[in-house]
Amino acid sequence: MAIQSSKTKVARRPVAVDLFAGAGGFSLGIEQAGFDILVAVEYDPIHACTYRFNFPLTEVLCADISTVTGDEIRQAAFRGWINHRQHCFEDTLFRSQHWDGQIDLVFGGPPCQGFSIMGNRELNDGRNHLIFHFYRLVKELNPRYFVMENVPGMAAGEHKKLLLELISKFEAAGYCVQQGILNAADFGVPQRRRRLFISGTANSALEKKELLGVFSTKAYVTVEDAIADLPDIDDFPELRTTDEVLLSPSLVLSLNQKCSSYVQRLRYSANVEDCRNFSYPRLWNPLLLTSSMQTHHRESSKMRFAKTLPGELEPTSRLRRLDLKGLCHTLRAGTDRSRGSHTSPRPIHPTLPRVISVREAARLSSFPDWFRFHQTKWHGFRQVGNAVPPLLAQAIGERLIVALEVEPFVPLRVLELGDTQLLRLTLLQARNYWHFGLCRRA
Repeated sequence: MAIQSSKTKVARRPVAVDLFAGAGGFSLGIEQAGFDILVAVEYDPIHACTYRFNFPLTEVLCADISTVTGDEIRQAAFRGWINHRQHCFEDTLFRSQHWDGQIDLVFGGPPCQGFSIMGNRELNDGRNHLIFHFYRLVKELNPRYFVMENVPGMAAGEHKKLLLELISKFEAAGYCVQQGILNAADFGVPQRRRRLFISGTANSALEKKELLGVFSTKAYVTVEDAIADLPDIDDFPELRTTDEVLLSPSLVLSLNQKCSSYVQRLRYSANVEDCRNFSYPRLWNPLLLTSSMQTHHRESSKMRFAKTLPGELEPTSRLRRLDLKGLCHTLRAGTDRSRGSHTSPRPIHPTLPRVISVREAARLSSFPDWFRFHQTKWHGFRQVGNAVPPLLAQAIGERLIVALEVEPFVPLRVLELGDTQLLRLTLLQARNYWHFGLCRRA
C-alpha cells in the first residue's frame, strides 16, 4: 500500500508507458512531474539506444508499434517496476510500495509528418494510421489516463476526419476525451512550438478536471536566456571530430556567471527556488560540454550568415537567423532514410556566423545539460526536432499528478547514465544491439 502524506494525498510515484518514445523528451517531462516511466516503445534503433542511455531504469522495446501487444508491454512494465525499485532500495517510500499492475498513464507522439502542413499532407500516408495503434494499446492497457501529441495540422482539413474517428473510438472505449493546442513558449520554453494534445480519462467523475487548458502563462524565455552562456564551439579543435570536450573549471565558472534562471534550472535544478522537479537525479560532469560537434561552413557561407539580420532568412540557404531577444522558431527534424535523409533546417546562431549546435538546439527545447543525444549531428538534430519539449511535457504531467491526487517525491539515490557507446553506434550496430540480444541487462 502507498504511504499517506500529511496533506491527505497519497505519497507515491505513479507509473507510465511511453509509446513512440524517440530520444525521450516527452518521457523526461513526465518524469520531472513525478512519474516513473516503466516502458518505452521506439521503432528507430538509434533513437532507442539514446533513450536507453538517458533512462537506464526504463524497459525499452525497440519494435514496430503495429506488432507490439498490450501483454508484451505489461510484462515489460513489471520488469521496469523492478528496475526502479532495485535502484531505490535505500528509499523507505519505495520499499513500502507495491504495484497491482494498474498503469496510470499511457502517452506518446505518433509520427506527425503525414499531418504536418510543412509536408505533403497525404491522407493515405501510412504513418497517419499509427494513431490507431496508439488507441489499440491504450484500450489493451486500460490506463487511468492517456495523452497523445501531434501537430495542429491533424485537426485541419481532410485529416480532421481521422481525428474525429480516433476520438470516437476512445469514447466508445469508455474514455472522456479533451483536446487542445498548446504553445511551448507559454510554458517556459524559448521556442514557438504549437502542438495538438489529446487527453482522456477512464473515470467520468474526473471529467471536469481540465488537463489541457491554458494553465501556465509566463514571461517568455528568450534565445539569449537559453544559450548566451555556452562557449563558442569553434574555439575547440576537438569538436571537429567528436561531440564532447572537457572545459576548464575557470572557464565554466566564468560562463556560469552568465547563466539565466532558465539555464540554472537546466543545469542545477535542485538549487533553483520553486523548481518542482521530481526526476531521478543524474550523475554527470558539469565540466563536460556534450552534443556539440562543429559544422564546417565555407567562408562564403560564413560571410552570408554574418550579413543576415536577426530574425531574417538568409536568401541562399533559406536558413533563419535567431534573434537574441526573441524566441526560436519551431525546430524541425528533417526526414529519415526512408524519405531521403534530408537534413533539418538548422537556425543560424544569433551572434556567430554558423548554424547552432545540437546542444544549443537542446537548450532551445528545454533539455537539461546532462541529457545527451547521438553523436552525429544528423541524428542529434532529428532527436531534438522530433521531441516534445520537456518543460511543456512537465506542465501536462503536473496536471495529471493533481488529477491523480498523489504527492510525488524525488528519489534519494543518484542515477548513473548509460554507456556512452550507445550514442556512437551506426544504424547497423544499433540494429544488432537490439535484435541480436546484445541489449539484455547484466
